Amino acid sequence: MRTYSPKASEINRSWLVIDADGMVLGRLASEAARLLRGKHRPYYAQHMDTGDHVIVVNADKIVMTSNKADSKFYHRHSGYPGGLKSTSYADLLQDKPVELVTRAIRGMVPKNRLGRQQMTKLKVYAGPAHPHEAQNPQPYDVPGARRQAS
Repeated sequence: MRTYSPKASEINRSWLVIDADGMVLGRLASEAARLLRGKHRPYYAQHMDTGDHVIVVNADKIVMTSNKADSKFYHRHSGYPGGLKSTSYADLLQDKPVELVTRAIRGMVPKNRLGRQQMTKLKVYAGPAHPHEAQNPQPYDVPGARRQAS
């Protein structure tokens, strides 16, 4: 039996909007990465980009479980001695929520040309508005990703 490989004309891309208000960061990121890669499609092929366009809105209202916002740190290094800079996830969520969500999703796609191509289909916005109304995006609800109100 031969392996099926979808043709470019057979791939139907849709636009999906995920409202991140009250969602847990990791659960949102794993679902967005799954949609970007196309793993929800019956014709998924790991060597091709079969995924959809994903728009994430309200990135500034995302939550983190436990005490992760204060205990986890994002590190970057300038390349010079003593050039290590660290920022807590709480500060990053307050200052740059778009970067926080983008980095979480980027860590869940392949680290090669295909992953970079899939990341171009991701659009993240801090507020509820986005400029992609012309694409007629469909709302997508991630089951089990919202934090339970207690």
